[in-house]
Amino acid sequence: MSFQVMFLQLLSGFGQTCLIFFLVLAISLPLGMLVYFGRASRFKLLSIVIRVYISIMRGTPLMLQLLFWYFGPYYLWHGNIGGPYKFIAIILGCSVNYAAYFAEIYRSGIEAIPKGQYEAAQMLGYTKTATFLHIILPQVVKIVLPSVTNEVITLVKDTSLVYSVSYIEMFALAKQIAAAQTTIIPFVIAGAFYYVFNVIVAHVMGRIEKRLSYYR
Repeated sequence: MSFQVMFLQLLSGFGQTCLIFFLVLAISLPLGMLVYFGRASRFKLLSIVIRVYISIMRGTPLMLQLLFWYFGPYYLWHGNIGGPYKFIAIILGCSVNYAAYFAEIYRSGIEAIPKGQYEAAQMLGYTKTATFLHIILPQVVKIVLPSVTNEVITLVKDTSLVYSVSYIEMFALAKQIAAAQTTIIPFVIAGAFYYVFNVIVAHVMGRIEKRLSYYR
C-alpha cells in the first residue's frame, strides 16, 4: 500500500476524530458549569453526589469508563448495544468525563474572584444571576482559559481511546493498516495529524486568550 493511499484512508478516519472532538467539547463545556453548580449547591445531598461523581471520573481511566458506557446496558438490562449506540456511548462517556474536569477548572476560577466583588454588586442592586453573568463570568473565562486549553488539547489525544470499543476512527484505522502491512508508517501519519490538530487548537485558544488580556 502506497503512502498516498494510507494518507487518504487515515484522512477519512480523521473526519470521525474531529466529529467526536467537537461534539464532546460542545457538550462537556456547558455541562461542566452545571456540574460545578451542583457541587457548590447548598443542598448537601446533591453536593455530595456530585463530589463522588467528580472523584470517580477523575480517579478512573477514560478507557474503562467508555467500556462501561458501551457494555453496561447489555450486562445490566440486556439492552441493545448495536447500531448507532456505539457512537452515542462514546460521546456520552467522553462528555461526562470531561465535564468533571471542566467543573473543577471552573471552580478554581470562580473561587479566585474576591468576595468583595459580590458585595459591591449587591450594593449596586445587581441580582445574583446578573452578578454572575455580567461581573463574575467574564473574569472567570479569562482566568480559566489556560487550564481549559490544556484539557482541550488532551481531548484531541483522548479521542484515540475510542478504539477500545471498536469504533473506526483515525487511530483504529492506523492500527488496522499497520497490522495488515507490517509497517509503522500509519502511526507516523496519525501522529502528524494529531500534532497538527493540536497546534491549530493551541493557536486558536492563544488568540482568544490574547483578546481577553484586558490589562495589556
